[in-house]
Amino acid sequence: MAQARDLLDEYRAKRDFTKTSEPKGGKGAASGNVFVVQKHDATRLHYDFRLEYEGVLKSWAVTRGPSTDPADKRLAVRTEDHPLDYATFEGIIPKGQYGGGTVMLWDFGTWEPIEDPKKGFKSGKLKFRLKGERMKGDWALIRMKPKAGEKRENWLLIKEHDDFATDGGSELLDEDTSVSTGRKMAAIEKGKPPAKKAKADERPLPKFVEPQLATLVDSVPTGNDWLFEMKYDGYRCVAAVSGENVRLYTRNGLDWTDKFASLVAPMSMLTKSSALLDGEICAFDESGKTSFSTLKSRLSEGGPLVYFAFDLLEIDGKSLRSKPLSERKAALEDLLGRRTRHDPIQFSPDIAGKGEEVFSAICEAGHEGIIAKRETAPYRSGRGKSWLKVKCTLRQEFVIVGWSPSEKRRGVFASLLLATQEDGKLVYRGRVGTGFSDDLRSNLQAMLEKDARKTAPLSGVPREMARGAHWVSPRHLAEIAYTELTPDGVLRHPSFLGLREDKLAKDISLEQPAKAKGNKAMSLSEDLGIAAAEKAGIKLSSPEKVLYPGQGVTKGKLAAYYASVVEAMMPYIADRPLSLVRCPAGRAKQCFFQKHDTGGFAQGMDTVQITEKDGKSDSYFTLNGLEGLLAGVQMGVLEFHIWGSRRDAVEKPDRIVFDIDPDEGLDFGDVKSAALDIRDRLADLGLQTFAMVTGGKGIHVIAPVTRRAEWPDVKAFASGFAKQMAEDEPDRFTATLSKKARKGKMFIDYLRNERGSTAIAPYSTRAKEGAPVAVPVGWDEVETLASANGFSLEAAVERSQTNPWPSYAKLRQSLPKTSK
Repeated sequence: MAQARDLLDEYRAKRDFTKTSEPKGGKGAASGNVFVVQKHDATRLHYDFRLEYEGVLKSWAVTRGPSTDPADKRLAVRTEDHPLDYATFEGIIPKGQYGGGTVMLWDFGTWEPIEDPKKGFKSGKLKFRLKGERMKGDWALIRMKPKAGEKRENWLLIKEHDDFATDGGSELLDEDTSVSTGRKMAAIEKGKPPAKKAKADERPLPKFVEPQLATLVDSVPTGNDWLFEMKYDGYRCVAAVSGENVRLYTRNGLDWTDKFASLVAPMSMLTKSSALLDGEICAFDESGKTSFSTLKSRLSEGGPLVYFAFDLLEIDGKSLRSKPLSERKAALEDLLGRRTRHDPIQFSPDIAGKGEEVFSAICEAGHEGIIAKRETAPYRSGRGKSWLKVKCTLRQEFVIVGWSPSEKRRGVFASLLLATQEDGKLVYRGRVGTGFSDDLRSNLQAMLEKDARKTAPLSGVPREMARGAHWVSPRHLAEIAYTELTPDGVLRHPSFLGLREDKLAKDISLEQPAKAKGNKAMSLSEDLGIAAAEKAGIKLSSPEKVLYPGQGVTKGKLAAYYASVVEAMMPYIADRPLSLVRCPAGRAKQCFFQKHDTGGFAQGMDTVQITEKDGKSDSYFTLNGLEGLLAGVQMGVLEFHIWGSRRDAVEKPDRIVFDIDPDEGLDFGDVKSAALDIRDRLADLGLQTFAMVTGGKGIHVIAPVTRRAEWPDVKAFASGFAKQMAEDEPDRFTATLSKKARKGKMFIDYLRNERGSTAIAPYSTRAKEGAPVAVPVGWDEVETLASANGFSLEAAVERSQTNPWPSYAKLRQSLPKTSK
């Protein structure tokens, strides 16, 4: 773009950009292959006619304005080239500045040459076709022969004879409102807000629809039914259009039409009827990439924006949301038509298959990542698995909860303290101290001080971070790029990218990528769950009910999950007494623990009578097949907890379980180290063990035993073993249940080894954010794990195809006589 910069030298030399709000012009080009007419009340009223060509706006001052009468040959004086972002400029040029006065965006559209424009500029005969809101059809610019001593370059703007021409005069200039804001010149001069335009006669303005959201995964899905698009770095925007009436909404339904005003005019030319589009509003930086920081700057200082449309939800009053993505995108492409490289509204292209190649190319080009979409899927609001996002680098929004003062500069922060919302409370995620300019740091400091509070809005902040911290109300969001999370969920190498205003702090939870390897892992669907339930004789009501809001997991998908893992799960859960965690309204609502059968479950969830300590018997749940699991799903069961014995010998356990429960200050690396130590100590006593991540914070170390010893003996062994470890390493372990005793330590929970106590079943889901699963793992795998809750439903399905505990069922080992 070196040529474009040279062409703008005259334009920049005439203006003081510290005083005028006119765009200075950058390296990018995102205004569109446009023509624009600006009504300009300067020294004298005239109309500035501009055509995009060679990276700039070629400009003429039409003294009497354009006319649709071919007999009117209007003088058009050639002026300096203007930058492309001038195409959306409307406002006041201060008095004393070059061209001082009021500027209205009088017409806007696209142009195409009828003859070679390069030859036309050279010969002085430029013919072109306009597609604007007011100027339409064929026109010509004819250069006049210069008179002796004349310095200015005079042209004539002439309407060609066509269907848009008029004879005997023109009423074109009777139009006296802005095509962008609907304002008249006086309203623009007084700084009044944009006028509301009348709705189109054809269709009412479409209503806002909550957008579909993508689930973060850790790898590119495979299969022929995926379409891959670029992940854009901007603001999500649902655009409602009805003729000239346009509304631009954020993902939360906020009306940001005024903030995105430069896109209103091009949006209003999409259709004379109505449409509802889904897309992303972006801005290009100097390198030609979409940049969130550039977008923030454009919104505050002005400059070109571009809307990447990637879905069409409604057209001509008819909803397309139930249609497959492939049909919706075809309709969208028809609506948008052929687009030039610099058009402010762009069609977001996709590539079928070749996901890994697309992802590699996107990452190598320095972009954020890709979105994978199932081409056969309908459009569903909220987060689901038919749209997946794979990121080249990690980034997301975090809630600002406080700041640490700078030791070098008085009155400003050194770093911001960050958090996310998890299960209704704020969780500390670390601090960020890079990515701020001096001006930005000062501006943010002023904002933070307005929202200061005396107490911390969260707990769990490390003492060294909390000491000296200043706290703020948790309402502002920061977009952060980072390399990874530490095992305890704190950001590594974070960098500040900008503030977000289009989301709410209460909605910001930590995005943790699910596994996405192969077609089998990504095959869960409501239809599969419904079919499995029908086959098992279970009536699955409301399969579309969302049980995990953050991941969009429905009752139908949960049924599909258990149908996929039932063979791997049954050896560990069948014929055991159970306790259940039920969340009938979903994970985020009220959940409760249920031990006894009080009725309501479908056939398949059986019961076993067990005598209690007081001598009375009670009904406990038990199951031995898929129908029992699905009966639980129907009743909102999100966790299955098992006894350590089976129904035919309730008093004789067949396994010992040690659960490692770390204090809040410890990370998952400490848990893994403890599990390996427990394994080795039990091996010294002759017990072979198996590991399972719980889907929460810990690891279960499990030793199968023959059914000879009864509960008191098993509990005595487990208690003695845990207490011996705590005695040997008191700074590291505790065998005491109280929170006070485990400060900075790991509690070795042996209490699950007593009659009536339960532990989470292998392959059971957990009622926790992220829809994690308790999954058996091999000991050689433990050291490589990043967390105990890293297995999603899909990853657990994939794991269930192999057996990490091949010797478990065949192992015969007795309870040692001593734990020492």
